[in-house]
Amino acid sequence: MEDLQASEESAFVQEDVALIIKEAVDAVLASASYQHNKVGQWTSNVIEGAIKRLKDLNKPFKYIVTSVIMQKNGAGLHMATSCYWDNTSDGSATLRWENKTMYCITTVFGLAI
Repeated sequence: MEDLQASEESAFVQEDVALIIKEAVDAVLASASYQHNKVGQWTSNVIEGAIKRLKDLNKPFKYIVTSVIMQKNGAGLHMATSCYWDNTSDGSATLRWENKTMYCITTVFGLAI
């Protein structure tokens, strides 16, 4: 029983990570309208906010966070990721967020230590 509880405490829970991503994106972009000159700072703030919240989980993972902000102007964007890892311990979560002027796509990869 203790082994099951220990494995749950150290597991990558995709739903929890997606919520952390949403909180990080909302904190930075909730009331923003797309401005090209602010995108670099916004992406840095989203990534830093997500990393801080992930670190606070105190789980045995190394995290990789990527974020893309794109103006809504009718252009297409295609993204793909591929990882070679241990499906029993590693994981990823992606959130697609949007408002009237932009999209933000943020992905977290969690690699068990």
